[in-house]
Amino acid sequence: QVQLAESGGGLVQPGGSLRLSCAASGATSGFSLSYYAVGWFRQVPGKERERVSCTSTSDYGANYEDSVKGRFFLSRDSDKNTVYLQMNDLKPEDTAIYYCAAVYLPLRSCLFVVSYDYWGQGTQVTVSS
Repeated sequence: QVQLAESGGGLVQPGGSLRLSCAASGATSGFSLSYYAVGWFRQVPGKERERVSCTSTSDYGANYEDSVKGRFFLSRDSDKNTVYLQMNDLKPEDTAIYYCAAVYLPLRSCLFVVSYDYWGQGTQVTVSS
């Protein structure tokens, strides 16, 4: 069992920045998020949830949805079992609840993920002047 906890959301003006954190913990003492693909998703009420970014365990690289490329940057801190989403140049259309999710997927690209097994509770991001 893996628990995920997002933090870092809030209200920011257009053009501003936020950094979201996704802290993971596991039931076993040897738990390591390094073996898990992690995705960041967002959802606006009445719309489908969309994947914003994901990070693989094959090369620990990241993939991004087109609308956030060049503005959002995902990174991992393996020592802290935490994945971050740095969001720059935020736009009103980025307003949503942001969720992180994880699935055990060693040495594979996150693009192969069909479904994620573990989800956080979400954090609200509001971009407004």
